[in-house]
Amino acid sequence: MPAEAQVNADVNKVAKPAKVEAGAAASAPLTERQEARRRRILHASAQLASRGGFDAVQMREVAESSQVALGTLYRYFPSKIHLLVATMQDQLEHMHGTLRKKPPQGATAAERVAETLMRAFRALQREPHLADAMVRALTFADRSVSPEVDQVSRQTTAIILDAMGQEDPTPEQLSAVRVIEHTWHSALITWLSGRASIAQVKIDIETVCRLIGLTDPDAHP
Repeated sequence: MPAEAQVNADVNKVAKPAKVEAGAAASAPLTERQEARRRRILHASAQLASRGGFDAVQMREVAESSQVALGTLYRYFPSKIHLLVATMQDQLEHMHGTLRKKPPQGATAAERVAETLMRAFRALQREPHLADAMVRALTFADRSVSPEVDQVSRQTTAIILDAMGQEDPTPEQLSAVRVIEHTWHSALITWLSGRASIAQVKIDIETVCRLIGLTDPDAHP
């Protein structure tokens, strides 16, 4: 990850959304044509980020690659930050679909969640530039990006609950899930910045997933 000075410079460059109808395309159900356009935009964003990271995702290039007008792009995503956070949600949704086709095999909920998160981590590990771009966008996101950030959080929660096999979690279980999410995101950041090895990430994930057993109402009558 970049030094604090670089982070601040990047925030000043890209965190302020353009003055357009923020979220206009997301406020109502999209038509088939609009959804196809949105898919092209997200695909172009991911491709550019995969090749060159955060700085490679320029709105004009995204518009050209996805064959949409620049003004149209801004109606869907008011800023680069909105776009990259939405890209992360899209990547997580794709991972979720893959995990549903091939669910984790652990004997306990904790083992299944740890396996699931490590599979997701390794998927991001294969695309380090893309992972870095998406995580930096989450870090830079201000209140204007709250809906997109919330979607990322909800998608991560859904992935964890599916791995747990839990459709109706208790408040204590949801609290454990939030701590697991925080740890997973933190582990991703420390790995991207070169401050943690994959082995260290695995240990941290497995350790925090033990909270699931502690909050299982069936285990503590």
